Amino acid sequence: MDGSLNGETWRFIVRNIRIGVVEDDPASCQLVLDYLNRYQSETGEQFTVSVFDDGARIVEKYAPVYDILLLDIEMKEIDGMAAARRIRERDDNVVIIFITAAPQYAISGYEVRALSYLLKPLPWFAFSQELKKSIDMVRRNGDDSMLIETGKGQMRMNLTDILYLESIRHTIVIHTLDGKYSINGTLKDMEAKLADRHFFRSNSCYLVNLKHVTGVADQDCIMSDDERLRVSRPRKKAFLAALADYMGGGR
Repeated sequence: MDGSLNGETWRFIVRNIRIGVVEDDPASCQLVLDYLNRYQSETGEQFTVSVFDDGARIVEKYAPVYDILLLDIEMKEIDGMAAARRIRERDDNVVIIFITAAPQYAISGYEVRALSYLLKPLPWFAFSQELKKSIDMVRRNGDDSMLIETGKGQMRMNLTDILYLESIRHTIVIHTLDGKYSINGTLKDMEAKLADRHFFRSNSCYLVNLKHVTGVADQDCIMSDDERLRVSRPRKKAFLAALADYMGGGR
């Protein structure tokens, strides 16, 4: 998709937390949904919730778009532990919480890096405490969004979806996983705004999201979509240092 966003006004916002609920028992599922609604009401957090009635449903077309997964363990087709193993093959970052009536599975959770276990019947206090812990973890590692004011309203863009920004005359072209969008502005201004969000200037034309850099070859950095972007010689040392800092844990 190519889009033209004529407005220059934009600001950062904190996006909704994306939660997947995987539970085959309707009553247990409804309780989790009620608790999520209560948490939103009491804290002001905003969730986008997707519901799956079996582990098979979430893994069949899994995309790493969730922040938190609330997984039942004992399900008919694919149990929660097997689903978590499949999910970890594609998603290192999602926070996994198991909700189960079978505490003997707790040890197995280490291999899928589950944050915690909640035992059924599910108490509100324990649920709310674990959810807060999960949200805090998501926020620490999170990808804020950029809200752009346009002539047609507002458009929200997750920073993690941005590959790089390109300066063409007085226009900034935002290259994302979904397509390209153009806004008015300067790369210098965008560089200042995104400096603490792991974006780095590779040359006079490109502001690169280090999260999507998979390697450096000669004078190019290689992006997650296999595109190669030029790294200028004067900036290469600083670029490599910033990339090493990010890869080494400065996330």
